[in-house]
Amino acid sequence: MNHYKLSFLGFGNVGKALAELLLRKQADIKNQLGITFSVTGIATGSKGIAIDPDGLDLAEILARLKSGQSLAASSKLQVISSLEFIQNCGAEVLFETIPVNYQTGQPAVDLIRAALEQGMHVTTANKGPVVHAYNELTALAKSKGLNFYFESAVMDGAPIFALFRETLPAANILGFRGVLNSTTNLILSRMENGESFDQAVAYAQSIGIAETDPSGDVDGWDAAIKVSALATVLMGVPIKPGDVDRTGIRGITLEEIARAKSLGKRWKLVCQARWEGAQLKTTVAPQMVGVESPLYGVEGTTSIVQIESDVLGKLSLIEEDPGPHTTAYGLLADFLNAVK
Repeated sequence: MNHYKLSFLGFGNVGKALAELLLRKQADIKNQLGITFSVTGIATGSKGIAIDPDGLDLAEILARLKSGQSLAASSKLQVISSLEFIQNCGAEVLFETIPVNYQTGQPAVDLIRAALEQGMHVTTANKGPVVHAYNELTALAKSKGLNFYFESAVMDGAPIFALFRETLPAANILGFRGVLNSTTNLILSRMENGESFDQAVAYAQSIGIAETDPSGDVDGWDAAIKVSALATVLMGVPIKPGDVDRTGIRGITLEEIARAKSLGKRWKLVCQARWEGAQLKTTVAPQMVGVESPLYGVEGTTSIVQIESDVLGKLSLIEEDPGPHTTAYGLLADFLNAVK
């Protein structure tokens, strides 16, 4: 039986969902994999930091947060910064879920680097460090005999990175095409049912999948950073979000929706990478797709990516109705794969 000490840097919806999943899967993980765990540290953005080398009570922590209480009363050690938390939590695995920075990946890059230097495996749902420091952090982890995994950074935990890392050795990725931003897909789907753009955005905000400022989704930034992550990891080409030819969905009107319908097509915010000679061309842009495309039937918050390789032709991965629970499973799977 192997025991691991875990820590959470960031404890929003995804972090809480992961804590609940760990509690639910604790017996399965022990019985099937011979792994036990304790949580020695949790750092939140607004409810304080808790550290206990003997293990925190996850159920109690979740109850405290649900009632609006701070975590300070649960802590046996007082620290004031994320870096001090990493240096003092005594964990062997770090789950990192702080907000993404599209432009630089900071401060997550520096904090993940510190965790690896401290001897922790790191699993993240954050796209920023993957795009801005993948090669550096992967090399650092390898030099320490550790793993830096990030399954939940794209498609909410669907095993796109692990699929190629574990099961498709020596496969060369020639390109990919997909719908990777579930918020814009939901907006376009609701506009097909007659809602205006503003109404559809308001609905997405009301159910918690769009931010108060929805520009990261509707202007294509979230999709662009996902394209960058896939190109960087799967194709070995370090593309930054600003390098992606990006157009959002603000220009799609109800008249455009009706025009597509009259042609037997639908509007999708399509993410794509393809070779043009020796240059990798990456785009995020609204496109009309017909019934012949696997993208046509993807509705609501469902996402899809179709990847073309030199060994299997075109392979599609579809994730229906993702949420914090699916992102949480990607983090859990990364932990188990990292230590197995």
